[in-house]
Amino acid sequence: MNTAENKVALLVHSCDRYSLLYKGFEYFFNNYWPHTIPCNYYFATEEKTASVKGFENILSGSGEWSDRLSYLLKEKIKEEYILYMQEDMWLKHDVNEQFFLKLFVLAKQHNWQQVKLHSSEVYITTPTEYNIEGFTVAKLNNAASDFLMSHQVTLWNKNFLLGQMFKGEHPWRNERRGTKRLKHQNPDIYQVDYFAENDKPPINNNNNPVGRSGYNTISVNGMLNVNVPPFIDELMKGNDEERAYAAKLKYNFEHQLTHDGRPKPRKESLVKKLKKKLAL
Repeated sequence: MNTAENKVALLVHSCDRYSLLYKGFEYFFNNYWPHTIPCNYYFATEEKTASVKGFENILSGSGEWSDRLSYLLKEKIKEEYILYMQEDMWLKHDVNEQFFLKLFVLAKQHNWQQVKLHSSEVYITTPTEYNIEGFTVAKLNNAASDFLMSHQVTLWNKNFLLGQMFKGEHPWRNERRGTKRLKHQNPDIYQVDYFAENDKPPINNNNNPVGRSGYNTISVNGMLNVNVPPFIDELMKGNDEERAYAAKLKYNFEHQLTHDGRPKPRKESLVKKLKKKLAL
């Protein structure tokens, strides 16, 4: 529902090499997400255009991950809040519209800067007085928690998110260094158990929550991972186009091809790349 009145941008941040995943994201997102949730919907690619039903395609240009996202936040997105997702996060349960309506109101009323909407054992939390559809809004213990900066589904104040974008950072460096920066800054960071990411259980004491959703991340190191077969099976039940797409996913998965059709990188190369990234 794209209107000038909406203050939240739902941003799917992708790259051109992962174009294989666009159709699957579209299929499962539109199956489970009510587009009546008052967001402006953006699907961001680099230089290739993409047609994703329900989304406006915006282009970041090529470059490092943090530079591309900074450009989008500065030049392409005018909304006050960003609901951040990536193209390999495929929904698997219905999303509760009322949860998001109430979340957006509370975030604006209380000027929340970051609300993590997924569960993880690395977050150590304390409950607040706020509750949304039976889900406790918890506050992170920043010193005891890890991955204060992460790219899972999160509601961000746009300017706060932009402040976490440092020039030339790839995603892993941004999460690692961004977490150190946030630990030093010690802002209020909130967390709600709304999405079960990869079937992780809730970490808070919730009061009979309504309509918990979930998603699986179906990609690792540029290839489909072990989470993808149930999604392939679901797509196989669809029309001719969806079955053909499912067959393509199955072929890449079984032959360990990258999303752009290349053979799996040699193990030694991955190790070298990882060591290089960790050294930076």
